[in-house]
Amino acid sequence: MTNKSNKLEFYGGEWMSFIPFIVFLVLIVITTFVHGSISDGALWIPAFMALIIAFFFAKNKKLYSETIINGMASREAIVPVVCWIFAGVFSRILRESGLAGGIAGMAASLGIAGTAFIIVSFIASAIFATASGTGFGTIAAGMGVLYPAGVALGAHPALLAGAIVSGGAFGDNLAPVSDTTICSATSQGVDVPGVVRSRLKYALVAAAITIVGIIIVGMTYKGETATFDPTSYNGTALIMLVPVAITIWVAVKAGDIIIATTIGSVLAGGTAVLAGLMDFIQIDPGQEITKKALFRVAGAGLDRTVDGVIYTGINSMIQVCLLAILLFGSIAVMRAGEGDLKLLDSIGKIAKGPMGAEFSITGMIIALSSLMGLNAPAILAVGSSFAKPLSKKHGISPYRTANLLDATSCTLVYSLPWTPAIIYTIGFTRDGIHPLTALEVTPFVFYAFAMLAVMLTSIVLGIGRHDHMTAEEIENMKAIATE
Repeated sequence: MTNKSNKLEFYGGEWMSFIPFIVFLVLIVITTFVHGSISDGALWIPAFMALIIAFFFAKNKKLYSETIINGMASREAIVPVVCWIFAGVFSRILRESGLAGGIAGMAASLGIAGTAFIIVSFIASAIFATASGTGFGTIAAGMGVLYPAGVALGAHPALLAGAIVSGGAFGDNLAPVSDTTICSATSQGVDVPGVVRSRLKYALVAAAITIVGIIIVGMTYKGETATFDPTSYNGTALIMLVPVAITIWVAVKAGDIIIATTIGSVLAGGTAVLAGLMDFIQIDPGQEITKKALFRVAGAGLDRTVDGVIYTGINSMIQVCLLAILLFGSIAVMRAGEGDLKLLDSIGKIAKGPMGAEFSITGMIIALSSLMGLNAPAILAVGSSFAKPLSKKHGISPYRTANLLDATSCTLVYSLPWTPAIIYTIGFTRDGIHPLTALEVTPFVFYAFAMLAVMLTSIVLGIGRHDHMTAEEIENMKAIATE
């Protein structure tokens, strides 16, 4: 509960603390869905204007200012930003080294192309995300390596990107070291291994549906055909799989994307230079640039520029980083104005019976995660203060509640066009062989929609409602619910 002395009051009450999100979404609809695809300005400007407009509804302007600063400077905001920057550099080194071409050539020589490559990409992404616990790290690796290779092999570009994001969502949902898994389990006071075991049935069904969806759409794709010549790629580039494997191993062992990508970037950069795939530094390379470089200095005096692969990797993450920082300002405003508590209280009043309680929890998680564009903060907001007492009141297993929190938080937050996950994804395609827009990728994040359908079905049928509960515990909880 927010300390009353620090509560941010608005003209119109607590509901007005949702103004930043409302303005943000309205402007996105106007600038994006009406006038074209999502671009840098189509996201930054709505996020910024949302904070400007909400300022005039706040009673205490000084507190409003401090709230925004605290939100943008919070650990919740900075941790993902740092992760994205490091992952962006790592994935860019892999991309510019020619590894994608090497993988494409190897896959082509094995007869894997088109839709088959997309299925392999989804499974590989799901395994990596489950092992490392990072959806965004998976997207960085997949979009940096698998995406360009798959496009060269005639895969449906948007479907391939959606499959990679789906794999990231699968791992974020299931991985024992994922922040969403940890947050959902601890908020309900249950063990992580037990939660993961009980969640497996939902994740595997959603994954199976995802693969079926990929096959169906892939069969109908009549676009670009594979034009990649398996004899044309540089086989030396496959040596980059060594730093990739080491990075994955470090990510699994450390459970930390910063540690993994720091080691990965050093190893990948060093390997690429030693293998002759790129230069370490180029000084005044002139017009004939035949090789990439980690660092490049060109020009003289005031016209001197410094760029290179590392610069490009950092620069590619600017859009999603700025968006996240601005969104965390809006999240802080909502929390300080107690809008989230108002929403929790309102939805809690309409929960009638176990099914109604589960739908209420699901609705809250989907609403907050979709507005925020991030899932862990939504779980923290709903978990202990709302979901836990409501579940106990209606005799719902805490393991089931943890699954509801996590599984539904990994649905629309990975597929809506304004969310960091989608913006992060399309950032990797912007200067590639087949750039994508957010609206092109959104429909093909099949795992997000499949998991949502699976969880809603389980609510209606009551599947998992009493997971890990004995007959005596079920009867006791039913007795409490009828008191």
